[in-house]
Amino acid sequence: MNVKNSYTLADVALRAEVSEITVSRVLRNKASVADKTRERVLAVVRQMGYVPNRVAGTLASAGSNLIGVVLPSLSNIVFPDVLRGIHASLASSGYQPVIGVTDYDMNTEEELVASLLSWQPAAMIVSGLHHTDYTVAMLKRSGVRIAELMDIDSPPLDIAVGMSHRQAGYDTAMHLHKRGYRRFGYVGHDRERDERAARRYEGFREGLQALGLSLIGEATLDGPSSTQAGRELLGQLLAQHANLDVVVFSNDDMAVGGVFHCFAAGIKPREDLALFGFNGLDIGQALPQPLSTILSRRFLIGKTAAEMILQSPDYPGQPTICDTGYDIVEGETA
Repeated sequence: MNVKNSYTLADVALRAEVSEITVSRVLRNKASVADKTRERVLAVVRQMGYVPNRVAGTLASAGSNLIGVVLPSLSNIVFPDVLRGIHASLASSGYQPVIGVTDYDMNTEEELVASLLSWQPAAMIVSGLHHTDYTVAMLKRSGVRIAELMDIDSPPLDIAVGMSHRQAGYDTAMHLHKRGYRRFGYVGHDRERDERAARRYEGFREGLQALGLSLIGEATLDGPSSTQAGRELLGQLLAQHANLDVVVFSNDDMAVGGVFHCFAAGIKPREDLALFGFNGLDIGQALPQPLSTILSRRFLIGKTAAEMILQSPDYPGQPTICDTGYDIVEGETA
């Protein structure tokens, strides 16, 4: 349950046993504070979930038309689609989204959440259900509605809008098994930073296990997904496991790269090797053979989250989960 942040600078100073001026200097990152004192003050700030109020002394409504939006990336079409959905709901509401990008880094998310909350937004929209302890403490004490997007596999702080990535991975295995595939490979990107990719991978492995199968081989990248990485990794995987009949990719970016490798290597998608992605991006459907994949309803996720915030600005007393589902796109590569 969200509790309005009632802590003040004086409360932090009292608990840290320093002056209010010292706390202010620490929060403004001034150099004139001893390292041990700085560490003690920051530890108290984290324990209390304290967020400085940047609009103190101005009109109470100064930040009330802002909605903080923290997304992991804007480098591919996935999250711009989510943002379009958010904007579609907010366009005529009088609220304005203020956007931050984390690059899938939870510490960066923590910094962005603290910065946005200091402007006293009307609500916060963040990505995923897993955050640092300090981020969770800040959000809980903010007193505003919180929408967590894309994932519903864990309990939310307030509102969760998205799909079960674990179930999507499981359904991928079942779908491809029904199509007659038995020798599975996997190509993916960094699962430590992209937890939704990790949940899909886990669900996929669970699906194979339920079928009495296992992965024959996999190739992964310790970094973000890209078309080039998908192309290179599929080449590496096939060099070690030439007998695969289907390869599942962590997302469409990687899968499109896999298609390009097939074109260059003289491998016929589906006929020689089946390829399956995730996200349902336009680039995958624009290929000579449209990519077989799962379509995530990204625009709907963003639109629904913003609508739920607008419809009920007060926390109802218990978390709300909205499952937007997903579609299996048959395509022509599997």
